[in-house]
Amino acid sequence: MLVPMKVEGLLFDPRSNMYILLLKEIDGTATLPIWIGKPEADSIALALGRVVTPRPLTHDLVKNILDGLRVRLLRVVVTEIIDNTYFALIYLHDGHREIPIDSRPSDAIAIALRTNSPILVDEGVLEKRSKDELEEWLRNLKPEDFGNVM
Repeated sequence: MLVPMKVEGLLFDPRSNMYILLLKEIDGTATLPIWIGKPEADSIALALGRVVTPRPLTHDLVKNILDGLRVRLLRVVVTEIIDNTYFALIYLHDGHREIPIDSRPSDAIAIALRTNSPILVDEGVLEKRSKDELEEWLRNLKPEDFGNVM
């Protein structure tokens, strides 16, 4: 089963020097933290803030290519986690068929935000990666860490 999610926010993890993309179940309480790099976090933050750049950045370019080819992004799905690496698929439709494309979740979500497409997570991923990991991370936060929250 696929679980509809939304981007709850971005946090900076000073221990790993990476960002955490926090997904939250739309009609429930499940959360999924995904550690991502700064460029992906910046791109997602721009999309969340609806910031328009003077020239298209990479994820904007992908959206523009899809629009130019009249291809719709149907949904993105975080499909699995293997050795702490998440995998995702972008599902496109060219007017005739559905086409799954392999993607990193951060890229898929950055594009989904620009196209207002659904973000889904396979429930097996949620079961495998419980929210205990995020709760542990939050317990270990220090007050000075909050200065780095996006």
